[in-house]
Order: sequence, then C-alpha cells, then structure tokens
Amino acid sequence: MTTMRKRTPISAEGRLGRANDHPGRYDPEYRRRRDTLAARAENHPVGAPYADVAYTEDEDRTWRTVHDALAPAHRAHACRAVLEAGADTDVGAERVPQHAEVSVGLRARTGFALTLAGGVVSNERFLGSMEHGYFHAVQFVRHPAVPLYTPEPDVLHDVFGHGMHLSSPRIAELYRVIGRAANRVRTPEALDTLSRVYWYTLEFGLVTESGGPKAFGAGLLSSYGEIAAHEGREVRELDMCDAASTQYRISSYQPVLFAARSFSHLEDAIGAFCAEFDDDTGNRLGLPALPRDRG
Repeated sequence: MTTMRKRTPISAEGRLGRANDHPGRYDPEYRRRRDTLAARAENHPVGAPYADVAYTEDEDRTWRTVHDALAPAHRAHACRAVLEAGADTDVGAERVPQHAEVSVGLRARTGFALTLAGGVVSNERFLGSMEHGYFHAVQFVRHPAVPLYTPEPDVLHDVFGHGMHLSSPRIAELYRVIGRAANRVRTPEALDTLSRVYWYTLEFGLVTESGGPKAFGAGLLSSYGEIAAHEGREVRELDMCDAASTQYRISSYQPVLFAARSFSHLEDAIGAFCAEFDDDTGNRLGLPALPRDRG
C-alpha cells in the first residue's frame, strides 16, 4: 500500500464528528447517488450475487484520501491483532474496490463474504448472518467534502474496518460467535442487548497494549478523527454487562468506550457471554431496558 502521491491535507472537519451539519445530509446530488446505490439492497437475499458499481473519479479520489490518512493512523494507533490482519489484506490504494473483489480474499482466508446492504440492517438479519459467514456492507462512498468522517457506515468503513477484521481467522470467529448467539434468541430485547455487545467490541472496542488503549473496532479503524481521540471520552475496562447496558448512537462519536486487557481477554469475554446468552439473559443479569432509537 506504499504510495508516492502528495497526501491531501487533513482538515479540522476530518477530526470532528458533527453529524447534524455534515454535507452528506443536504447535498441533493450526493443524496441521489447514495440513495440509488442503497436501493439496490431492497429485498436482496443474503448471499445472492449483485452487480458491481461504476465508481466515479471523485469517489476514487475520496478512497485515496482516506487510504492515505488511515494507513499511518493504523500503524500508530491500531492494536497488534488488527495490524497483523491488515498485513494479510490486499486492498489497493488507488480506487474503490468492488465487493466481489474483497469477498474473494475473505473467502480464501476465513470463509466470509460481503453481502449487500443499503444502510442500517435489522439486528436479526445483520447479526444472524454472521454465523453463516456473511457481513452486510454498503456500496456508496462518503461525501467528498469531508472524506475523513462520515455519520453513517459507507464502503470505506466496511472495507477498511470490517474487511480487515474478516481477513483474520481469530477475529472472524468473534463475528461467528455473536452470530450464533443472535440466532438462538427470538425477542427484540435480546437482540438489542447483543447489538450493544457487538457495538462496544467489534465496532468500537479497544485493546490495551503497552499501557494504553489501542484501536480494535471497525468504526475506529475507518475513522481518522476517532481512531485516537480518547482524551475527550471515558474509557472503561471491558465488562460485558456494563457494555450491554450502555446505549450508543450510530451517527456521532462515542462518549464511552471499553478496553479489553488484551486480545485474548476480548476473545474470552465475548465467548463466555455469548455461550450463555439467551432470551432471558437481560432479566437474569439485571440489564436495563434501553430505548431502541440509535440514529
């Protein structure tokens, strides 16, 4: 992934998570492009084939800008398990990769593949599909005016973050563990609880190394502004009941994060919690009922 291009300067907007005034919400041309690509996922069966995207030069330029910023940020701030997974990936620096290209590499390494999503997917479908080796991913690219921050998951998030995770057999197994737990339960409340465990580990989890927190979660790995921004938020030691009791919002920076003592600790914590997880887990552990609006 080495490049000799002149790197795009990183603006303040790349570091700040201001979702409400993000241009991606108000630019009509961008919204038409985003919504057209998202509409492809309507009624799409999990695992079924789907068409590639003819990405524009502006979209490829956004990919290059993000790639150039995140590569050194990962080296500085990501945990060892992520860096080892990244060393085995072959995602290019010059253009937005097609889902099918990414899936070829994932299948070879861990048996996973991307499946088409248009945006946020229901907990039952999203989490449950992971047991069977499918991860829901979108095809649209974040707004080019603020390439280093997006208030919603985009193809850069899914490839830079989850694609890196799913290149590692050990990390991919954590997705399957959560997927198996999701498929054992039936109530929305249980799935909400499990979604918070997923959120604070695989999306925004930290791992303690060399005396400090290092980025592990895919949401951190795909956000230049958030990957090392620990000073302005509370970092707690990972406790699964605490994580399962903490609300989150998708479209803003997280005020609270959880740090595992090591990657092995993260594996053990997720494994133990999910092994016993059922529809009565919330009542049994005294977990609070939380509102379901996380937008």
